[in-house]
Amino acid sequence: MKQLFDGSITRVHGIRVGHAQNEAAKTGCTVVLCSHEGAVVGADVRGAAPGTRETDLCRPENTVERANAVLLSGGSAFGLDAAAGVMQFCEEQGLGVDMGVCHVPIVPAAVIFDLKNGDGLVRPDKEMGYAACLAAGKEVAQGTVGAGCGATVGKLLPGAIPSQSGIGTASLTLPCGVTVGAIVAVNACGDVYEANSDRPLASGRLPDGKPILCDSLLYGSAPAADAPRISGQNTTIAVVATDAILTKAQAQRLATCAHDGFARTIRPVHTQMDGDTIFGLATCRVDADVNPIQLCAAAAEVTARAIQNAVWAVDHP
Repeated sequence: MKQLFDGSITRVHGIRVGHAQNEAAKTGCTVVLCSHEGAVVGADVRGAAPGTRETDLCRPENTVERANAVLLSGGSAFGLDAAAGVMQFCEEQGLGVDMGVCHVPIVPAAVIFDLKNGDGLVRPDKEMGYAACLAAGKEVAQGTVGAGCGATVGKLLPGAIPSQSGIGTASLTLPCGVTVGAIVAVNACGDVYEANSDRPLASGRLPDGKPILCDSLLYGSAPAADAPRISGQNTTIAVVATDAILTKAQAQRLATCAHDGFARTIRPVHTQMDGDTIFGLATCRVDADVNPIQLCAAAAEVTARAIQNAVWAVDHP
């Protein structure tokens, strides 16, 4: 295990995280729980094959401003079922939009495709989503847990055997006192690189164990097209959060800029075979004069750090 970047998304005031997983089936889910008043929410979907819920609600022009939780899950579209367990937990806590007859919790969600990495007939469900809520706290495990339990990277090239990946988190506090944090389930079609260099951290391998980089597509050195191919196990999903006071449009901008962190560390990113999605949350707990450019730069930085932590938390050579 490499030296991980410091911090976690739970250093943001008003944020807790819980994981639940089925290790034998290599799938799981992660819930980001907001404090009682919820958090202003935005979202930005960049991949061409997303599996999501409530992303339209996250648009700035739409009525509801706050989410009670965000779910990151394995299981492909089946994994969206786990959001029902998060909704049950939130309803039991009296959270959600008061509609008179009941409170309706707001739980946006996104999924990764991990069905080929374990038992594809076992997927995160309502019970697993509820269990993740019960496990929520300030300590955040990284690596092959929660939504990262069955995550892999390096699946673009024919003949490539994916490398194990996982889930990672990181945070930093700006001089004004505002904290920005991210949590990312890294299940990319591409390879993961160190953010400030060209050093690969995790990629596919050939059957003889030799690493092979997706960059070889650019230089004409990829394996033959008729080699065995493992594909369709893709998508990187994330939550970036801050305790600054933001509008819904600003929360969406936070999510948009966090995609720069994806681009710094994943090659290629936002492909036709990925459903890359980031949710932005603002808990509005710290009243500070924050520079919005600095805030968005921090969002990209902590997202890049979280991606690196996700693969560093797994034992790579």
